[in-house]
Amino acid sequence: MDTKHNPEFTMLEFYQAYANFEDIMNLTEELLRYVTLKVLGTTTVLYGDTEIDLGKPFERISMVEAVKKYTGVDFDQINTLEEARAVAKEHHIEYEQRHLKGDILNLFFDEFVEDKLVQPTFLTGHPVEISPLSKKDASHPGYTERFELFICHSEMGNAFSELNDPIDQRQRFQKQVERRAKGDDEAGMMDEDFLTALEYGMPPTGGLGIGIDRCVMLLTNSDTIREVILFPTMKPLD
Repeated sequence: MDTKHNPEFTMLEFYQAYANFEDIMNLTEELLRYVTLKVLGTTTVLYGDTEIDLGKPFERISMVEAVKKYTGVDFDQINTLEEARAVAKEHHIEYEQRHLKGDILNLFFDEFVEDKLVQPTFLTGHPVEISPLSKKDASHPGYTERFELFICHSEMGNAFSELNDPIDQRQRFQKQVERRAKGDDEAGMMDEDFLTALEYGMPPTGGLGIGIDRCVMLLTNSDTIREVILFPTMKPLD
């Protein structure tokens, strides 16, 4: 738990058949702009001392582009895990032995980029290693059709073109199982029921999960999630 995280959070999740992450990106931008205008009567929000403009088109930038912008490191020019580890050491990024190139790219983002994303920004092009349910980007091997929305340094939503290939999905799950065995507590597990459903068939689909509490924080200029949820006090187990 911290100012932006609480177990009693609220999330809106939806899926649209025959849509991809770009369709969901457009819908998300329209949704937030509409809600803000409906609630506040304006698309300009004051959060702390910062003026957030939801009326302008949201910036769209890939993780590779964002890391290059703020660190000068171009992960498109890094071809091996050894090279990724070397550049991580140069920039004092602590990584674990289980981390692959995509994980290290994500560590760079967490360290050098996330706190720079103030105005509404769609971060795209997440590595396959950290996106086990996202469809691969056919034009950019190793990355996926996924985005996260950031406003005021905070992740507001996560979305992607759903992976609907059961063979690819089984391989991704297996890699998650292997990562979990190596100590990655956030790695997923094998889901045979889900794989069976995919084998019957699933249309191309775009999906979104958006944090309602963080949206309320933004619209009410609240700096902690405890101010906007119904049951903010958690009882210690011990």
